[in-house]
Amino acid sequence: MSAPQSFDAIIIGTGQAGNPLAKSFAAHHQRVAIVERDVVGGSCINRGCTPAKTLIASGKVAHQVRHSRAYGIEVDDFRVNMKKIKARKDALVHQFRHSTQEGLEGNDQITLVRGEAHFVDQYTLEVTLADGGTQRLNAPKIFINTGSSPLHPPVEGLDTITPLDSTSIMELEEVPHHLIVLGGGYIGLEFGQLFRRLGSNVTIIEATDQLLGKEDPDVAECLQQILEEEGIRVALHTQLKRVQPHPEGLEATLNTPNGPERLTGSHLLLAVGYRPNSKALQVENAGLTLDEKGYIPVNERLETAVPGIWALGDIKGGPAFTHVAYDDYRIVRNRLFEHGQRTTQDRILTYTVFTDPQLGRVGMSEKEVKEKGIRYQVATMPAAYAARAQETGQPKGLFKILVDADSKQLLGAAILATEGGEFATMLKVAMIGKLPYIELQEGMFAHPTLAESVNNVFSFLKDPDQD
Repeated sequence: MSAPQSFDAIIIGTGQAGNPLAKSFAAHHQRVAIVERDVVGGSCINRGCTPAKTLIASGKVAHQVRHSRAYGIEVDDFRVNMKKIKARKDALVHQFRHSTQEGLEGNDQITLVRGEAHFVDQYTLEVTLADGGTQRLNAPKIFINTGSSPLHPPVEGLDTITPLDSTSIMELEEVPHHLIVLGGGYIGLEFGQLFRRLGSNVTIIEATDQLLGKEDPDVAECLQQILEEEGIRVALHTQLKRVQPHPEGLEATLNTPNGPERLTGSHLLLAVGYRPNSKALQVENAGLTLDEKGYIPVNERLETAVPGIWALGDIKGGPAFTHVAYDDYRIVRNRLFEHGQRTTQDRILTYTVFTDPQLGRVGMSEKEVKEKGIRYQVATMPAAYAARAQETGQPKGLFKILVDADSKQLLGAAILATEGGEFATMLKVAMIGKLPYIELQEGMFAHPTLAESVNNVFSFLKDPDQD
C-alpha cells in the first residue's frame, strides 16, 4: 500500500461544523482534507433544517388557504400537489448543496475526499473511496463531525413493513391517508402538523405523560391542545407493541391506558430520536472509547481523550442542533486560530420547534431551574394578549419567562406564539447582555410588533407558589 497522503488537518464530515472549519484552515494557509461519505452539506442542508422547513412552509400556506374565509378571502377550492411541494424542496436542497460543494472544491487548500473513513491509528485514516479502492490520510489534527441518523426502535414486526423516518418521509410524492407518528418530540410534532395540514389523518403516539418530554408541562399541554384543535389525535401513555402489514398499509397494536387497541394506518413515521454515526469510524484504533450510547466524549474545549482529535456536532452527544454544531466550530476556530479561551461552558442553549405557532425556547425550563435550586419568579401570559397576534389572526399560545429573583436577569423562556423563535432569539440577546428584566419591561419597542409584548408579560411576574 502506498504511503498515506499528509495534511495539516483532516475533517470527517462536511456538516455545519466541518465545512466552515475546513475553510478556516484554508484561510490560514494550511492544507486540509475533508472526507464525506454521502452528499456534501451534512444533515441540515440535505435531511434536516432546509428540506423540513421548506415543506412546513407549504403546509402553512395550505392551512392559510383553508382558513382564508376568516380573513374575508373566499377561495372556493384548492388542491395539494405533493409532487410540486417536493420539487420545491428538492430545488432548494440542491441549491444549498451545490453552493457548499463549490466552496470546498474551489479552494486550493482543501481536498474533498469522497468515501467512508475509519481510524487506522491516532493520526491515520483509511477511506473506502466511493468510486472504488482505498486511500490513507494522516494529519496531526483530526476533527470528527459525522453527525447522527434516525433511530429505528425495536418494534415487533417492523421488518414486515416499510416505516418512514425523518429522511424518507420527505421523499413522499403523495399525501398519506393516515400517518401514524411514533414519538412526541419536535420531529414528530413538526411532521405530524405538516401532513395534517396537507390533508392526512394523523395520530401521534407518545409513551410518556406529555409531548416534548424536556419541556415544562404547561407549555407542552398548550401545544398539545393546539394540535388537537387541528384534528391531530395525541395518544399519551401509549406504547407501540407491534405492527403488521394491512391492505391499507399497516396495522399497529397499541397498549393504551384503556387497554389494547388496534390502529390502521397508511404510513408509520419513526420519530423517537437519533443515534450517532460512530460505528464505522473504528475509533478504538485511535485509542478512543465511545460512551454507552455510541457518542464520543469530549471536554469543554471539544477535545477527546486522545490529543489531536476533536469531536464536533451531534457525534459528541448533547443537544443535536445545527446552531450548536456551528458554535462548536466557532469554539475550535477561536482556540486554534485566535488564541482565544472559548468553551462550551455557560453557553445559553436556544432552539425552535417549527410547529405553528412556533415554540421558541431559550435558557432553562422551569423544571431545570427548580432542579438547580435557584430562587426565581415566573411570568406567564396568553399569546392572545398581544395585539399583533390578534391582528394577524394567530392568537394561540403563551409566553413564559423565568427571572432570577435576586439578580433580576432572565433565566429562560418558552415562547409558544407566531414567530416564537424570533421572540426567543431577542430574549437570548438580552441574556447575553445580562440585562435585568426591567430594561425589557420599560423599553420602547415598535408597535404593533410581537416583540413589544415584553412590555406586558412581566406584569404577570410572580413567585412560583403564588396563585
